[in-house]
Amino acid sequence: MIREKKLDPLPGAVMLFVLLAASGGGMWTMAAFNRSPPMVLLGGLGMTVALIALIGLQVVNPNDARVLTVFGTYTGTVREPGFWWVNPFSNKRLISLRARSFESTKLKVNDKEGSPVEIGAIIVWRVADTAEALFNVENFERYVAVQAEAALRSLASHYPYDGHDDPDVISLRGSMAQVAAKLKEEVETALRQAGIEVVDARISHLAYAPEIAQAMLQRQQASAIIAARSRIVEGAVSMVEMAINKLESKHIVELDGERKAAMVSNLLVVLCGERHTQPVINAGTLYTG
Repeated sequence: MIREKKLDPLPGAVMLFVLLAASGGGMWTMAAFNRSPPMVLLGGLGMTVALIALIGLQVVNPNDARVLTVFGTYTGTVREPGFWWVNPFSNKRLISLRARSFESTKLKVNDKEGSPVEIGAIIVWRVADTAEALFNVENFERYVAVQAEAALRSLASHYPYDGHDDPDVISLRGSMAQVAAKLKEEVETALRQAGIEVVDARISHLAYAPEIAQAMLQRQQASAIIAARSRIVEGAVSMVEMAINKLESKHIVELDGERKAAMVSNLLVVLCGERHTQPVINAGTLYTG
């Protein structure tokens, strides 16, 4: 496995001055000794070498790198921004070190409970090892896309869509931070051999598949209604208890068991009912005879 190694190039400004001086010296030699074939040849050779060497002058911008190979052999990577001179016979491949983002398509997968869901993710990544990125995989950008989607599919199959208000269950919808951390870990593992560093990973889209979305919506609505009703009943029981205790403590009315039951029934109807209640004046009594 090829790993990146740092290459220390020569300063470009210095080499430009030297090569231009060598080229000018070669031209002067040819002109000054035009009657001496060996000197003309020497001057021409020097000027030709200097002109060829000018090809080695390269500019490296910030967050860019030049990966150099000479006749198929990797010689090193220039990461330092500036004006440099390298071997003019080397193949110089430019690679960006900037952070990039990949947004997956909306994948349709089954969650841990077997329910079909649609899920998508955004992966922020950058090249950490230029040699591994160029030489260990065919196309590192395509490799990132394929491995990220594969990791996303695997992740979705290990968690349920919803934890149904159970705090101990890690779910895709209810534990976004934990799921994102796990996604980043899985993508990093898959991309390590390609020299890719994952900066961030998060879920960008999450929904039930269309064929079960309506049924799941009704289930969520039913759960919400049950939760709301539970709170209403809990509050109503507390209010009834408070009302009876205050009536008895202030001796406003003496209530036996039957009257308490009737009062509790009436108050619960009033407090728990969905519609406004209509007052009814009772002119009679609970007892006969």
